[in-house]
Parts: sequence; structure tokens; C-alpha cells
Amino acid sequence: MSRYRAQQQAPVDEPEANPQGEDHVPDDEQQDENDKDSQPSEPKGDYLNVASRPFLMKILQKQGDSKVLFADKVLKFTASGKMKRRNLIITDFAVYIVDPETDGLKRRIALAAVDKMCLSDLNDNFFSIIIPTEYDLLMASTRKTEIATCLFEAIKTSAQYELESHASIAYRYVSYMGFEYNATADLVKEVQFEEVEGGVRTRILMKK
Repeated sequence: MSRYRAQQQAPVDEPEANPQGEDHVPDDEQQDENDKDSQPSEPKGDYLNVASRPFLMKILQKQGDSKVLFADKVLKFTASGKMKRRNLIITDFAVYIVDPETDGLKRRIALAAVDKMCLSDLNDNFFSIIIPTEYDLLMASTRKTEIATCLFEAIKTSAQYELESHASIAYRYVSYMGFEYNATADLVKEVQFEEVEGGVRTRILMKK
């Protein structure tokens, strides 16, 4: 079913033209650029130190936001399968996607617009934030578990309901080896995971 994007108050990181076939996911790109542990023992939350970055604070303040729950570098996947480096910021009101090269806000998603988050219980780093009124987000981070937990708590606190998830985090999740997401309003893709010797093989396929 076609899904249409709601009007945005912030600029949008536009999806690219519809790709064909399978997206190539290099094994080394599945790891964070700093090669951090996927499940740090002591979550820090703000790994970007947003308060020390005036351009990030200006973006948040312009939206009437200030309380940062999580911030870190991630890889974002476009509809055509390209990978772009982005800063992901989660506040108690919204999710922000910022271009670290231009310091520009690419997308702002209100927590109320988030339907669920999809991820596996494997060491693959991939996760998708599902937004029914828009197109979805597919990203990769070695801190996907911390991101999921933070998003759960933020939405539960702000909207008094728990985010649905296909994943495995403590008692809230069930194991899930793949998921679908809308790369654009009309393009559905499937992320598949396969455990192989030495790690996890990830494939991103178009749904026909």
C-alpha cells in the first residue's frame, strides 16, 4: 500500500530514485567508524557532546528542543542503497538526522510519528525506524541496542505507550532474523540476516 509523507517543519533527507535488485553491503561498512563495542557496558547516551557543538544546539533550540537522550554517528542507507554518514540525535520530543559535513538538519521525526523499530538480535548493527506517515529510516550503528532502548523509553514517557519492536532486547523482544521497511513511499525493501562463520551476512533486497 502506498504511503504518503506528512508535511515536515524541517528539511527532509529525500529518498533517491528506486533501485533495482540487491543492495551491496560491504562487511567493513557494517561496523562503526570508531569500531566501538555494539553493547557498551556503561551507556553514555550523548556520544557527540551536543552541548559543546553550537550548530547542533542551534538546530535543537530552533525546534524548541534541548534535552538530549542519545547522540552518535551512524550510517544511513538511501533508497538506492548508498551509505551516508549522519548524526543521530534522540530527544524527549523527536528524532533528528543531521549531516555532519554541512551541519544541516536533514530530517526531524516527532516521537509521536514513530510506529516501531525493527532490528535483529544478531551482531549486525542494522536497525530501521518505521514511520507510517512517511518513508522509513534504515541505519547502522554498533550501538543499535542502546538506541532501541532509548527510543522505547522516550516514546513511553512522552506518549504513555510502548514502541512495538521486532527484535531481542531483554524481555520486550522476540528474535527476528529479518524485517521490511519502506525505503520510499512506494518502495518496500527487506533486510535479511544470516549467521556465517566469523559474523553476520546482511542483504538488502527489493520486495516484488
